[in-house]
Amino acid sequence: MSSAPPAVTRRLGYLLKHAQLRLAELAEPRYAPLGVTGRQLALLALFGAGPAQSQQDGAARLGVDRTTMVALVDELEAKGLVRREVAPGDRRKRLVTLTPEGERVRAAGEEVTRQAEALLLEPLSAEDAERLRAALHRVVRGG
Repeated sequence: MSSAPPAVTRRLGYLLKHAQLRLAELAEPRYAPLGVTGRQLALLALFGAGPAQSQQDGAARLGVDRTTMVALVDELEAKGLVRREVAPGDRRKRLVTLTPEGERVRAAGEEVTRQAEALLLEPLSAEDAERLRAALHRVVRGG
């Protein structure tokens, strides 16, 4: 942690931010051999879960604007990890599906993510790590 005073370092916002930064420090170098970033892997996880989703649906689920989502999907498409298909019944809507390479990178990325998370949570017991995950999940869901 930094040399910030305890009044700052005990704040929840500070702790959450620095936990996220630490996780990124652990994960991003492990993603590099896969040729993707953590953000791109999140999109692969989103679009690889269940039936094909539209770019607009993905944007809404991740809380990003539609223009940003189009740019992110463009990056993945340029890497050959996803493809866009016209939605049946709505020629204006584009469904995003993973290519076989995209599925391979998604699966490898999930394993790398688990490894990075394990390193982050290493100072905690298994029970404390699970309690932390459960508590954060409740906070994020709002109850």
